Amino acid sequence: MAEASTTELSKQRNPKGYKQQTKVAKEGGSVAKAARKQLKSKLGRSVISKSKASDYLLPENTKEEKE
Repeated sequence: MAEASTTELSKQRNPKGYKQQTKVAKEGGSVAKAARKQLKSKLGRSVISKSKASDYLLPENTKEEKE
């Protein structure tokens, strides 16, 4: 969520230089934080886990077997 938010803000604002890019990145993070808190509130439980996205991906050799 943070990456998507920051990307869209960056496209809209077209930051120039490190300071402006940092500001956009912080704003993107703030959007993601607000979304996470709202989802946690609606679900009544944490939405953060120790799992990584790669934990859900098939191993490389399994992909080759399917082709």
